[in-house]
Amino acid sequence: MMVRNPARERLAQGELALGIGLRQARTVDIAAAMASCGFDWLFIDLEHGTMPLDTAVQIALAGLTAGISPLVRVPSRQYALATRALDGGALGIVMPHVDSAEEARDVVDHLKYPPLGHRSVAGPMAAFAFRAVPTGEATAIANAETLVVVMLETPQAIANAEAIAAVKGIDVLLIGTNDLMMEKGLPGQFAHAEVANAYEQVIAACRKHGKWPGMGGVYSEELLAKYVGMGMRMIIAGNDFGLLMAGGSARAKFLRERQ
Repeated sequence: MMVRNPARERLAQGELALGIGLRQARTVDIAAAMASCGFDWLFIDLEHGTMPLDTAVQIALAGLTAGISPLVRVPSRQYALATRALDGGALGIVMPHVDSAEEARDVVDHLKYPPLGHRSVAGPMAAFAFRAVPTGEATAIANAETLVVVMLETPQAIANAEAIAAVKGIDVLLIGTNDLMMEKGLPGQFAHAEVANAYEQVIAACRKHGKWPGMGGVYSEELLAKYVGMGMRMIIAGNDFGLLMAGGSARAKFLRERQ
């Protein structure tokens, strides 16, 4: 009995895993819609916005059916929320504000079943469509398929990238570029050399330790092309609200100009 994690499959094949952030969406049809658009994973955001856990879990379950990986970002260190999201059907957790290897080990300890960590077994799993699967087999598969993504959002985190990448059980080091540049006193300057320097450090650390580098917060096509070309692989390509605003603004502008 296997669990499919399309985002992990893309990464394992050396391809891009494209994610779409969900902050405003509140109905389960968004999962199938984003799969049809060509995205590989849903970035269901419980750190920012007002989406409740129950809604996140319903969207996650729809994602499992639609063939798109549901990942949930929880507020920093909110492990009880994270494990409940996993119990409810998420195939990964994005943990923000991880600055050190010690913090990364704590993330793994909470999110992975023994022997990697100490996550509690809840019973039949949503990822298995609640079928009866022997506990040892189910937890081993869950450990293998669940993506543990840590966000590096400070200069300290970037400096510790290699130590974080060396932590067993961590899969992705994802740079939160917006917060990183705020911390550096360069808000919104995504073309700055400091961004490329941080990305190079994280990409090198991931290559050395067999992990995947990821990025979020950069949405200009020119810069996306640049940083993907450098080696970024797990990409937050945008979010529902941003794309809605961009598409809506472009259409309104087009029609106003027809007057």
